[in-house]
Amino acid sequence: MTSRTIMIFIGLFIVCMSCSSSHITQESGVENSDQQDNGHYIPGKEYDLLFVGNSLTYSNNLPRLVTQEAKRKGIMITTTMLAKPNYAIVDHWTDKEVQHLIKTKKYDFVIVQQGPSSQTDGREMLLNSGKEYSNLCIANGAKLAYFMVWPSRIYYHTFDGVIKNYTDAAIKNKAILCPVGKVWKQHFDKTNDFSYYSPDQFHPSLSGSKVAAKVIVESLFLK
Repeated sequence: MTSRTIMIFIGLFIVCMSCSSSHITQESGVENSDQQDNGHYIPGKEYDLLFVGNSLTYSNNLPRLVTQEAKRKGIMITTTMLAKPNYAIVDHWTDKEVQHLIKTKKYDFVIVQQGPSSQTDGREMLLNSGKEYSNLCIANGAKLAYFMVWPSRIYYHTFDGVIKNYTDAAIKNKAILCPVGKVWKQHFDKTNDFSYYSPDQFHPSLSGSKVAAKVIVESLFLK
């Protein structure tokens, strides 16, 4: 074997080892910041979630259901809930408590929701107030997520508007979308089973909240 052949062989060996090393690094989760930005969880890390919303969040204690769902998947989280009846995200912003919580730099994710928001004013809140939330989250090491809700059954015809406005807001503000409302609608349209609604035909039943918890966990950590 000539000296030139030996040098070529050594060069190829080094390249192959370099490729193998890069693959192992990516699979092992070394690139932590990329994982979090893409909604992937880091094994062994405990996450802090802040839920900001109204009765669609505190009904059936959704944060607790999210904690239980995450634990079943081997993901450890703790949650804080800031939710008041009939509140929109702009109302929480006016109260200023949410800003104080986010500025503690404690939270990995801030999950926000308000009413269905199929109309123009609700859309503007999701887009414009959402931008304020997004900026504050970025400045304090958190990632904003939208918890897409649903309309009451009497306003079922507005469902597509709800889906569009939450989706547009998440895209515009570079936030994670937790498309709970979309998953609900797909179920309703396929089965004609509306048991995700509670008897008042707006708030979630326990089964509806469990579906919401599953979608939220998958959207934050498994996509």
